[in-house]
Amino acid sequence: MKGNSRLRQILTPGLIIMLALAFTAGAQTYPNSTFQPHSELGRSIDFLWNRLFLLATIVFVLVEGALIYVIFRYRHTGKETEKPPQTHGHAVLEVIWTLIPALILLFIAVPTVRIIFQTQAKVAAGALEIDVIGHQWWWEFRYPEYNITTANEIYIPVGRTVNFKLNSNDVNHSFWTPELGGKRDLIPNHTNYIWFTPDSTMKSSVWNGFCTEYCGTSHGKMRFRVFTVQPAEFASWVAGQQRPATFGATAPAVPAPASAPTVAPPPSNGAQLASLPVGYTFPHNQPEFAYAKPNTPIPADLNFTKGLTGSAARGMQVYSSAACIGCHAINGNPSSVGVVGPNLTHFGSRSTIAAGNFPNTPAYLALWIKNARKMKPGVIMPTLGLNEYDPQLKKPVEKAMGGLDDQQIADIVAYLSSLK
Repeated sequence: MKGNSRLRQILTPGLIIMLALAFTAGAQTYPNSTFQPHSELGRSIDFLWNRLFLLATIVFVLVEGALIYVIFRYRHTGKETEKPPQTHGHAVLEVIWTLIPALILLFIAVPTVRIIFQTQAKVAAGALEIDVIGHQWWWEFRYPEYNITTANEIYIPVGRTVNFKLNSNDVNHSFWTPELGGKRDLIPNHTNYIWFTPDSTMKSSVWNGFCTEYCGTSHGKMRFRVFTVQPAEFASWVAGQQRPATFGATAPAVPAPASAPTVAPPPSNGAQLASLPVGYTFPHNQPEFAYAKPNTPIPADLNFTKGLTGSAARGMQVYSSAACIGCHAINGNPSSVGVVGPNLTHFGSRSTIAAGNFPNTPAYLALWIKNARKMKPGVIMPTLGLNEYDPQLKKPVEKAMGGLDDQQIADIVAYLSSLK
């Protein structure tokens, strides 16, 4: 009976673990899983992981099997009358247990080095170039080929290789979209690169992106979205992004720098492009993409007056005379030429605000403008709500400090939301 009790003590935890694994394996969707790659880079890394895990499992089984055998085969029974013979300096054994680890390392090193050279190779000609600049705590994306600057959202066409040029504006960050490719660090005063080709067989979709290098207070809130779209959809998006802001466009589009060559629109099927309106936006609100919808909670003590209706025309005037223009650029608003914060030219077409942490809706945007530092600790965006307590200044915002009442904020929200 005592033996059965001990057996039950051993089997019960094992059974619980097996059931937990079974329930976990039964899940059908893994929206942020690196084990479901959709690019050649992702598949290379997935292959390397599988190969190394297989080798590690074999080594584990052999070593643990030998250890268990020795424990039971040479266990103390209390019947021994003589001390067992002692061996020392057995040359053959020493050679064997030196060669075995060397062979194991060889089997690990060969595929690892091969994948390193493969993923670090120069990108093929014709790749889409995207400059990625990490900030505390948001992402800036530039398309030098098309003279487009956006923030926290990337559009890339399926089937075309994309080369990301990675730089940091302040501290170390790390760029990672789990289902598309491996992560790569962004380091101040140093340029890194990573490239991959989204599978051409994919339908248009959205993927979550993250910063995976601790970079300060709101590191966990430094997110972005990658939209993999069809070539015609990408061409339509590019055409829309190259235009100035729709509302109040009082100035032509900012010309490309003198050093930038004139580039033709992205390749696409003419018939497909003709059927799409200029300025394609990914339909991110569909239920199948719920995994990409942010769910960051709002601070309990942050409120906004209900029922206010904003005016985009008034909002443009308030925005153009407020502190906003010192940090943000809007192509089409000659007063707004700041470079400290995200470019807001087509802000109304984006799916999220605050680096992917909140939906881009008037309600969330109003709260963000009112007190961004409560919603995302540490951000440099000042608190703009009149009489609102600023966590960094440790005092309420006054009119003389540029404080805006709720109606003024509602007007700015209406203006920014109109920038499609």
